[in-house]
Amino acid sequence: MASGDAPRLHCLVTGATGYIGGRLVPGLLAAGHQVRCLARSPEKLRDHPWAGDVEVVRGDVTDAASLTGAMRGIDVAYYLVHALGTGSGFEATDREASRAFAAQAHAAGVRRIVYLGGLVPADVPPHDLSPHLRSRAEVGEVFLQSPVPTTALRAAVIIGSGSASFEMLRYLTERLPVMVTPSWVSTRIQPIAVRDVLRYLVGSATMPDDVNRWFDIGGPDVLTYEAMMHRYARVAGLPHRLILRVPMLTPGLSSHWIGLVTPVPRGLARPLAESLRHEVVCHEHDIERYVPDPPGAPLGFDEALTLALRRVREAQVTTRWSSASLSGAPSDPLPTDPDWAGGSLYTDRRELPTSASQQALWRVIEGIGGDNGWYSFPLAWSVRGWLDRLVGGVGLRRGRRDANRLRVGDSLDFWRVEEIEPGHLLRLRAEMRLPGLAWLEMYCEPGPNGRAVYRQRALFHPHGLLGHLYWWSVAPFHSVVFGGMARNITGAASRADQLPDRDSPGLPDRDASGP
Repeated sequence: MASGDAPRLHCLVTGATGYIGGRLVPGLLAAGHQVRCLARSPEKLRDHPWAGDVEVVRGDVTDAASLTGAMRGIDVAYYLVHALGTGSGFEATDREASRAFAAQAHAAGVRRIVYLGGLVPADVPPHDLSPHLRSRAEVGEVFLQSPVPTTALRAAVIIGSGSASFEMLRYLTERLPVMVTPSWVSTRIQPIAVRDVLRYLVGSATMPDDVNRWFDIGGPDVLTYEAMMHRYARVAGLPHRLILRVPMLTPGLSSHWIGLVTPVPRGLARPLAESLRHEVVCHEHDIERYVPDPPGAPLGFDEALTLALRRVREAQVTTRWSSASLSGAPSDPLPTDPDWAGGSLYTDRRELPTSASQQALWRVIEGIGGDNGWYSFPLAWSVRGWLDRLVGGVGLRRGRRDANRLRVGDSLDFWRVEEIEPGHLLRLRAEMRLPGLAWLEMYCEPGPNGRAVYRQRALFHPHGLLGHLYWWSVAPFHSVVFGGMARNITGAASRADQLPDRDSPGLPDRDASGP
């Protein structure tokens, strides 16, 4: 049904600060629905581009009083929260929260509950399931046995930047060219792209009133975890991974191993690792009767991976790691995603006050590179340029188009201008040969008494293990290169402020200039 033909519903979204909830809200708005978000910390939602288009109420699914107000006037209530990662008592917490949610939904006259749970094997009794899958199944049954009609979706591994299961796959594959793995790498899994999950969730809001059941949702590919790692490596452009299975590596030991290799918290890693011992494959695709698949959907595993990795490949990572607002695809990162989501990003930050005006500081920033140099350790910049040319890179020979002005797309030695906000921001993307992607950002900020503050960030997204090794090999020189750059730029700006010709860029001292 087209969004223009669909009824306008009032939807409550719990878990809007979480992975799925934060991506569901714009989908519901696009479908023409009104949205209310229930959040324990409403301030976490303020950076979303849709924050002004929704009603946000403070509350918790474990607090019946807050649920009473949140449910008022609601047609469809989305339950997208769980206590995974909060400790050993998460099953009891989930059970009580779902019961309270169902009771308050019924009391408020809610027409439908929509719930997203985990795909479970049909031939495994509940007591043999992992605690994580057992709890997800129990919560769904609480809703299905309540008086409120419920759409309960079951998904396995969700492919998208920020999904805990996907981040485990990402870090394990990118960081380990040779892996000693548990036996669960041979378990069959039916992953699904996050955009298909969201499409099913949005479409579930308008299901007929007599629908009250589970639906299995998954992509077209059924793969082992080992195959998923190999295909991730291929899509990400990494060398083939050597995977050695060790059957005695238990789920508990697996979670410790995952904790050593990845930044995924152990409280999440352990239940997820325990769940991977179960085969999770869809047994039906009845959801298509109510939410028809458009051409090309559901997405295949490789397509979903490509989308999940797109943000980095397009070199638009700043919005992810600076917690700025973004309005991209559902596979893109969000400001509320945890710090460990989105892949590794190494950062070198510098900030210095100046005695210069913002205008003088900006003239120095915009005049960087080319004949003006890079304001630190000229020999290091020259050597880096020579090495880049030796491996087929552009080196420093390109210089700059204009001595004083830059525009987006300009080449600047072995950088390219990716973004420029006159008087405020210059972002450069590295075009030298690197085992990863690199950016250099320079900010001109207002300071006290009309003086400027200079902020600088060097960012590096490593590509495979070689990328991590590269960063740590050059990290000892950052205080000289990047620290010296910050000091010399602010010094040049202060001197430029004293020049009678305010249109000229501040030039560095001879011993601080680049090649």
